[in-house]
Amino acid sequence: MDKINLMKTDTVMLDDENSAVVIIDQTKLPGKVQLLSLTTAQQIWDAIYLLQVRGAPAIGVAAAMGIYILAKGMPQEDYDSFYQAFAEQKEYLDSARPTAVNLSWALRRMEECVLSHREKSVPQIVEALRKEAIAIRDEDVAVCKKIGEYGVTLLKQGDGVLTHCNAGKLATVQFGTATAPIYVAEEKGYHLRVFCDETRPLLQGARLTAFELQESGVDTTLICDNMSAMVMKKGWVDTVFVGCDRVAANGDTANKIGTSVVAAVAKQYGVPMYICAPTSTIDMNIATGDDIVIEERKPDEVAEMWYQERMAPKDVKIFNPAFDVTDHSLIAGIITEYGIARAPYEQSLKEIFDKKKGGK
Repeated sequence: MDKINLMKTDTVMLDDENSAVVIIDQTKLPGKVQLLSLTTAQQIWDAIYLLQVRGAPAIGVAAAMGIYILAKGMPQEDYDSFYQAFAEQKEYLDSARPTAVNLSWALRRMEECVLSHREKSVPQIVEALRKEAIAIRDEDVAVCKKIGEYGVTLLKQGDGVLTHCNAGKLATVQFGTATAPIYVAEEKGYHLRVFCDETRPLLQGARLTAFELQESGVDTTLICDNMSAMVMKKGWVDTVFVGCDRVAANGDTANKIGTSVVAAVAKQYGVPMYICAPTSTIDMNIATGDDIVIEERKPDEVAEMWYQERMAPKDVKIFNPAFDVTDHSLIAGIITEYGIARAPYEQSLKEIFDKKKGGK
């Protein structure tokens, strides 16, 4: 089998012929670039929960393709039986991870497709689901490209950029959100210097972002999470770009654990921090970050996952939240596919959605 080119392979793909969702297995990176075919509800759920596919946009695309694949095997004789099976699988997949809004957003969108076609035959509904899943995938690619185009306007030649976790191509289908401005800048010959926080405890910055940026020829430096203050104090960082899993109406943003620390440090040293957020990750139904459910994961990820022997005392209490919430006051702007929102976010985000509704 030929070696898989990470940068030329979509993170999530639909293999309709074999009724499978094909993903790059991110748990194997950077040691091995390996594709994984998901054909059952259990496999799709596990892939999302176990972070074989991760990043809010990629999770949404995988869920949309996954529920379509499952729909192909549901009862085809009558609508009610089909919809009952669909609703059960939708709820099951939606339970895999609670914080990233794209998971529930994509599944709701697929359910709306079923409901809006209820007068059609079930095979016609399944075909509509296929088209909807592909549309969600294509929109992700276009959205990330637009975020890159807006984000690059905030950069200049030779800038230093710091990013946390992985909001790169591996978190989306192709371009990434927080890395999209970096890739556009590189195309323009900006020669950026990028610093990647390692992102403990799961090391997405070390294993994924540093890997994909280096593979792309970007000047990349990996740092421990607790080194961000030093590189900012030295004046090596001009801008911080991070992704997000959910944005509240007031601009509070849930992202990978440690993001709020980066935001506080950036504020201290006068470095603007921008959230790269597809509108699909902005939840105008919640007022503040206090309303965002934060996923807590197994303590073994902290104490045992990356070590030959346990590195913490046995039975010590471990707190392992997957995300934290960055207060809107620490955010210089939220970059969407419809432009850059700035404080006050209740107003600017509403204007962004007005643009989206108007198709501008």
